[in-house]
Amino acid sequence: MSSTDRFIPDRLRSPFEQRLKSWETLLLAVAIAIFVANSFASPYFLNAWNLSDATFNFTEKAMIAFAMALLIISGEIDLSVASIIALASTAMGAAVQVGIGTPGLVLIGLGVGLICGAFNGVLVTRLGLPSIVVTIGTMSLFRGISSIVLGDQAYRGYPDSFSWFGQGYVWWVISFEFVLFAIIALIYAVLLHKTNFGRAVYAIGNNATGAMFSGIRVQRVKFILFLLTGLMSGVAAICLTARLGSTRPSIATGWELEIVTMVVLGGVSILGGSGTIVGVVIAAFVMGLVTFGLGLLNVPGIVMSIVIGALLIGVIALPRLWTMWRGR
Repeated sequence: MSSTDRFIPDRLRSPFEQRLKSWETLLLAVAIAIFVANSFASPYFLNAWNLSDATFNFTEKAMIAFAMALLIISGEIDLSVASIIALASTAMGAAVQVGIGTPGLVLIGLGVGLICGAFNGVLVTRLGLPSIVVTIGTMSLFRGISSIVLGDQAYRGYPDSFSWFGQGYVWWVISFEFVLFAIIALIYAVLLHKTNFGRAVYAIGNNATGAMFSGIRVQRVKFILFLLTGLMSGVAAICLTARLGSTRPSIATGWELEIVTMVVLGGVSILGGSGTIVGVVIAAFVMGLVTFGLGLLNVPGIVMSIVIGALLIGVIALPRLWTMWRGR
């Protein structure tokens, strides 16, 4: 083996070379390839309004994915996010029936999200219960409450000013949801990568015991992360309900899988301790382009579910396969 063939640890490579060989760069190349493939597969894909509509396939899920990314990096997970959306939407729908206006609806949506996040956080951080078990339970609990309240009925009659959150455009084809998605992405990028809180999240995910002995209030940080996940679920509930114009118990069904897939596809380790917001942003675009492209080709929804499931398995297995290959 020549000196040029020797293995060079990533920490000894130049910053440019590290970025070039990073997961985010690979994911960006995949996003570009999917975009090009979609442009050839459907003559309607490159229409500006169609591309704008494509953003609705991921913006609401991505808002939750940003908070979920921090939670998974810390070593926890929340599988109740879609059910929080259902409960928050039901609460807003019930409020509409008694005449509450748009400001009140927004506060109710955010408030229900925070309460649900706090409930999950207390069970995990105060009682020491496993987050995956807790949130599987609250996933059924929150959606069950929504089903009991609504039954086979639906809440409608949302005011036009409220509908703007899900249907309004800031400029030309740029929707309010997309602008909100960009702002939230920037906030979470700064929070995770530029603050002491973000460094604490990484430390907890790598070694919670070591982080605790380093003076980090581990349980407090995790509780805040559950609060943020609940809050972002409330924001998504406002946008989704405003876009649909109605509330049913089945709203956002199956979003848990897609949100977790988005986070893991973005390079966040399912075991915690690593990941970036940039990766989650690119993964959101990848999943949005895939689902929108398949929709333009009239691919059935069940096939899209198969694709999402295959993506989740693939991105979890790929690092392991890569390690095994390099070990050889």
